[in-house]
Amino acid sequence: MARRIAKFHKVSFDQFKEGYTDTFGMTGDEKIQEIYDAVKLPKRATAGSAGYDFYAPVSIELKPGETIKIPTGIRVEMEEDWVLKCYPRSGLGFKYRLQLNNTVGIIDSDYFYSDNEGHIFAKITNDTNEGKVVEIEAGMGFMQGIFVEYGITVDDDVTAVRNGGFGSTTGN
Repeated sequence: MARRIAKFHKVSFDQFKEGYTDTFGMTGDEKIQEIYDAVKLPKRATAGSAGYDFYAPVSIELKPGETIKIPTGIRVEMEEDWVLKCYPRSGLGFKYRLQLNNTVGIIDSDYFYSDNEGHIFAKITNDTNEGKVVEIEAGMGFMQGIFVEYGITVDDDVTAVRNGGFGSTTGN
């Protein structure tokens, strides 16, 4: 049986509002609150599924070549020495060549404690070469995350602590 090493949470309303407004512009607190309240925590579709489905907070339409940054409203708390790797849902990748712009999203265990509450964003592109429009309804799974344990080298001596959100480590 798989180990239980993580727990999904919603980010605060203020953090979600900041991410939502950055992507979609001002909508009004009442509408953003409605969207925030409907955010669903990631879940596996079946007992045999490795991936946890992330659900779109709003309906999205991407024409060929278009890109959007999606604030998921989700953060994840996990044990050290684990990482959450995010990929497009396989059906969307297969049918539309839907791509994550960083190819694989890497959510480190210490990201949960970052300045942005560890808010997970997904920047996706419709990379179709068949002229297909991607339509993702609000509440539909569009990305999947898989937890993976990792190791480090025997001579690793890193002691730095994350103090920022996405992209805050410099990789010295």
